[in-house]
Amino acid sequence: MTTSATSAPATRTAAPDSGSRSRIWSLSEVRWAGAALVLFVLGGAAQLVAAPAPVWWALYLACYAVGGWEPAWAGVQALRERSLDVDLLMIVAAIGAAAIGQVFDGALLVVIFATSGALEAVATRRTEDAVRGLTDLAPEQATLLASGGAARSVPVLDLEVGDRVLVRPGEWLPADGVVVDGASEVDQASITGEPLPVDKRPGDDVFAGTGNGTGALTVEVRRPATGSVIARIAAMVEEASATKARTQLFVEKVEQRYSIGVVVATLAVFAVPLLLGDDLRGALLRAMTFMIVASPCAVVLATMPPLLSAIANAGRHGVLVKSAVVMERLGTVTAVALDKTGTLTTGAPEVVAVRPLTGGPCTEEDLLALAAAAEAPSEHPIGRAVVTAARERGLELLPASGFRARVGTGVTATVAGWTVRVGSPVSGAATGCPGIAAIVDGEQANGNTAVVVSLDERPVGVLAVADRLRPESAAAVAALRECTGSEPVLLTGDHRRAALALAGRAGIRDLRADQLPEDKVEAVRELQDAGHRVLLAGDGVNDAPALATADVGIAMGGIGSDLALSSADVVVVRDDLGAIPAAVRLSRRARRLVVQNLVLAATVIGVLVAWDLIGDLPLPLGVAGHEGSTILVALNGLRLLRRAEWQPAR
Repeated sequence: MTTSATSAPATRTAAPDSGSRSRIWSLSEVRWAGAALVLFVLGGAAQLVAAPAPVWWALYLACYAVGGWEPAWAGVQALRERSLDVDLLMIVAAIGAAAIGQVFDGALLVVIFATSGALEAVATRRTEDAVRGLTDLAPEQATLLASGGAARSVPVLDLEVGDRVLVRPGEWLPADGVVVDGASEVDQASITGEPLPVDKRPGDDVFAGTGNGTGALTVEVRRPATGSVIARIAAMVEEASATKARTQLFVEKVEQRYSIGVVVATLAVFAVPLLLGDDLRGALLRAMTFMIVASPCAVVLATMPPLLSAIANAGRHGVLVKSAVVMERLGTVTAVALDKTGTLTTGAPEVVAVRPLTGGPCTEEDLLALAAAAEAPSEHPIGRAVVTAARERGLELLPASGFRARVGTGVTATVAGWTVRVGSPVSGAATGCPGIAAIVDGEQANGNTAVVVSLDERPVGVLAVADRLRPESAAAVAALRECTGSEPVLLTGDHRRAALALAGRAGIRDLRADQLPEDKVEAVRELQDAGHRVLLAGDGVNDAPALATADVGIAMGGIGSDLALSSADVVVVRDDLGAIPAAVRLSRRARRLVVQNLVLAATVIGVLVAWDLIGDLPLPLGVAGHEGSTILVALNGLRLLRRAEWQPAR
């Protein structure tokens, strides 16, 4: 174990700057959607208080102009490319609604579409910001060692393969490479997800954007800055996010074809009666009635209320779903992949066992108290875990003197007249003591980190440290297995022995350890190539590319990195793993309600269209039937707001 009184660099993430809100409002889609919503609310208020009709009509028409001009222009551009944009049809339907006096319904439709476009723009901007911020994980300058031993500062982008750089204590590594001199502990959580720093010596690989601890390292560069692991993470996130941004709701795909059919049919309903001798006003009224009753307004509103209600219900329970597309897709997942550290576990090392040597001089309390006193000046994660465990047991920390720390061996201090050493088994602390060696082997077999405590160079016990499993993990894994009908997969950058022990406690049978970010992406793609829709849950920078690649990426938000939160489609704010199967079940319930609503909406549209074509459907009755079905499907979707719909795994 490596400890020091000097603070190692804290885990750093790509964080959005304080102006992120102002940048969101700089998006034209957000400004226009906000203005349209305000005008719609003002128009509705004026109508409710019985203001003169010209007042609320003017407000609604202003809502049309503000919220509808961008989709209308986009639709015109699409027409030039011989494509019918569904947004353009919505604008035409809204104008048609206003033409027959239903200006409120048309304005509501405009607001819905403007808000949807704004949410998509915000999600895209946040992902772009997070990817740009990822470059902050690596320093801009590096200390280059010349052939004569002189050191000078150079831009990281100027480093070439074969250059040697000096990384001082507390600095961030500037490039991927191999250690050629020195020893230190390096925090690799941003790359591998390992919860504890890793000791590095000559011959060991290191990565750009990881934090050096207490020793100085000389590193030979093996990859240029543009080819480093952290740079590849940024590229993978950007590529995967761009691909997923093109995803649409299923109903939107249907609407694009349906819209063309409505336009063609409306023209036919207008032209055919004219050719058969009908008067212009009668043909126009019939065609307008047809367009209103056949328009996909009811279909859109049949889809959105269940999905938005599900989003609101999940949000009340600390699960933020970023869009209706994500909520719909969440219910289609057939395979689940889970990160280990920070997802299945709490993400912080804890003392899980205190094992004094049988027949030795120490009780559990003595062993922990002496170790904690020696570790008190240390800021190493294991040292902090030992001190925390002692304080939780109410043990008094004795004064210590002569604190010393050495990379890879541990700490030494004088406590109550004893020379107390707290170190790793490889430091030689367990040599010549079969009892201690047996305890160490047993704890390591369980996937724990074994720390040997010695008094005056005599081993007296072992402390077992581990990243503790979340209480709800086993139940959540079982619930996800039941939801998807497939075996969850554990993807972790940690070593296989620790991962295997934790997977057993969590009930996971499919394990893939020692996974770098690109390995996790490849694992997700293998599942997708096998025909699965993949849900991946993670929390760190190293999970971000896989989160963006998965069909649904879920970030544990309490301790997750900003890049992971931006790359993910869903954020579990309260770090409750049991919320993930609850969200999947809620999405599937929403999808069932969407199907019910679509059947109802399609039935009403079919009846009204047939009435208009075969008989003589009065326009007010057509509007009433169309709007009545819209209200019914909206109310049906609101059922998902009930608390009983949320059922977390426990």
